[in-house]
This record gives sequence, structure tokens and C-alpha cells, in this order.
Amino acid sequence: MRWEDLDSEACSVARTLSVVGDRWTLLVLRECFLGRRRFEEFEASLGIARHVLADRLKKLTEAGVLSRIAYQERPRREEYRLTDKGRALNPVLMTLAQWGDTYMAGPEGPPLLRVHNACGHVMQGVLVCSECGEAVGARDITPKPGPGAARPSS
Repeated sequence: MRWEDLDSEACSVARTLSVVGDRWTLLVLRECFLGRRRFEEFEASLGIARHVLADRLKKLTEAGVLSRIAYQERPRREEYRLTDKGRALNPVLMTLAQWGDTYMAGPEGPPLLRVHNACGHVMQGVLVCSECGEAVGARDITPKPGPGAARPSS
């Protein structure tokens, strides 16, 4: 499997990685979820090279994860906002952060707490079954081929 062919694989993980599968893209998304929208904000926060940032923002925009919205006309300036498709990545980023908080944080603890707006409590993300509401872990799931699975050649 070649990196540039991931988007045509019969695998949702591979297809997702074709959009968000490098460190800079995930960090740009983190910044979006932290409320940053403008090129200069991303550049300053990440310390990323301008051409690399421009490439990642273009890729995310072309994939429909971000949209470009004008905030000034003369001269024209645009900012990047998460689309519905982009906001749907929130659980992915939260889960990565939670893993990092558990296994990679220093002795002082996690660098960021997530507070649930509705109840005001610091929260942890929990994967639950969409049908029964029970919390599930890796050992509670059996993968089975779906309708988009690759069919064996005859």
C-alpha cells in the first residue's frame, strides 16, 4: 500500500489518514478546536513553516474539513473554520489527547482539562454503544466486514 493511494483503500482508517494522517495536520486541527482561525495564529502557535501550513490548510479545505470565510474585503483576508465534517473529528482529537494525558503527560499532569459546558465538570471521553449505551473497550468489539468491504476476486 502506497501513501498516495490511501484514499482509494477499502478501509475507513486508511481513507481518513489520507486526509489527517500527518502530525502537522492533526496539530492544525487541534488549533482549530482551540479557537484559532487565521493563518498568522496557526503559524505563531505552531512554529510551522509557512509553505507547510499553507499546504495543510489547502488540503483540509479541499477535503471539506475546513472552509475559508472572508473576514475583511480590502485587502481580502480569510480565516479557516471547521465545517460539520471537521467538527466531527472532535472525538478523534479528544481521544488522542486523553491517551496523551494518560501515557505521555509529565508528573505535573495534563496540560489541558476538558470541562463539560452543561455540568461544569472536568470530563473524560467515553466510547459507548450507540444501541444500548454501554461503555465499550477494544475487547468488547468484534469487527465484521461491512457493505463497503473489498470483495475477493473470483
